[in-house]
Amino acid sequence: MSDGHLPEISWPASVLGYDETLPTPADNLALEEALLADVEAEPAKACLRFWEPKEYFVVLGRSNRVETEVNVKACADAGIRIFRRASGGGTVLIGPGCLCYSLALPITNLHRTLGVGGVTTKLMERIAVALSQHGPQVEVCGTSDLVWNNQKFSGNAQRWLKNAFLHQGTLLYDFDLDLLARCLAFPSRQPDYRRGRSHRDFVVNIPLGSVALREILRETWQARVADVTETLRAAATKISETRYNSSEWQL
Repeated sequence: MSDGHLPEISWPASVLGYDETLPTPADNLALEEALLADVEAEPAKACLRFWEPKEYFVVLGRSNRVETEVNVKACADAGIRIFRRASGGGTVLIGPGCLCYSLALPITNLHRTLGVGGVTTKLMERIAVALSQHGPQVEVCGTSDLVWNNQKFSGNAQRWLKNAFLHQGTLLYDFDLDLLARCLAFPSRQPDYRRGRSHRDFVVNIPLGSVALREILRETWQARVADVTETLRAAATKISETRYNSSEWQL
């Protein structure tokens, strides 16, 4: 999977491990930003977070256009809300059967040298290797997709600040793929390996459960179990109220 030209990255020896899903989509998206700000201010707070909401909702990448990426009528008919996130990447449908994970990590000089593309490649390769050691042979394809049997089960995106970056990913393991196909339009940009396939032919659930996926990523990043602090909760609440509950971010 490696191109053989990128130097190895020295990742944090261990990170804080959060496993908490907040009540609303806005709260969960806001907590991601709060975690990034926390690591931006204090690199020792590097962390891995898991969350899996009970309701379905669509999340657009920062520059995505809802009219081209989403079947708005299908979402409205199903009562599915649409949000925008601060990171890049494509549009996703999130809900039960989709484990969301995020990494908030400090940026080193090597990260800056490699840039977003290089860091993304190395991070995705690390996760792909870890998953492959537990059964399914996983590859990294496109910019940042995790693929099993030439079908995508994980999309990923990043947001960089001056001293820290946020990596956000989804892992489909028991997701309603038919609902995904109804709610998301064919993407305006597609990786070469997709070859024009429909959502239903392109996307797959990986044959690993939620518990196993959590364990694999915790071990990979040496995550130490931690509780979300009241300070983080307060920061997330403020971000949720001022951003994700506004008409610009909840469409």
